[in-house]
Amino acid sequence: MAFHIVLVEPEIPANTGNISRTCAATGTWLHLVRPLGFDTDDRTLKRAGLDYWHAVKLEYHDSFQEVKDKYKEGRFFFATTKADKLYTDYTFQDGDFLVFGKETKGLAPEILAEHPDSLMRMPMTDAVRSLNLSNSAAIVLFEALRQTGFQGLR
Repeated sequence: MAFHIVLVEPEIPANTGNISRTCAATGTWLHLVRPLGFDTDDRTLKRAGLDYWHAVKLEYHDSFQEVKDKYKEGRFFFATTKADKLYTDYTFQDGDFLVFGKETKGLAPEILAEHPDSLMRMPMTDAVRSLNLSNSAAIVLFEALRQTGFQGLR
């Protein structure tokens, strides 16, 4: 099994490319939920992912609901600046889905409202609105990997 990162309507190709590289390095699945703010043959996307795209376990979905329908047994955790709980307040387990929204608006209010018990945030000053998407995904993923003993990684 492996962790899953779900990007709902990502807008910036470099962020998605960076996240794809993190997924390749950790054996994590990457799920991209359309619409995407870029073409998948975008030069910036490819450059950020370097030559690791062959190692990325990648799925495309037409909606977030499609992801939930396909992985009915999955445990989903949602990154948002609107959460009360920190990402470190959760106990992650292999196979969990870590969900992130678009860079400019985050996750849709409807998604957040449906999952009030699994919202998580990263602590930061109020000098900025949020952390960079690829940094956020890496922070949460590596906490989940740490909690599960970095299985399969050396």
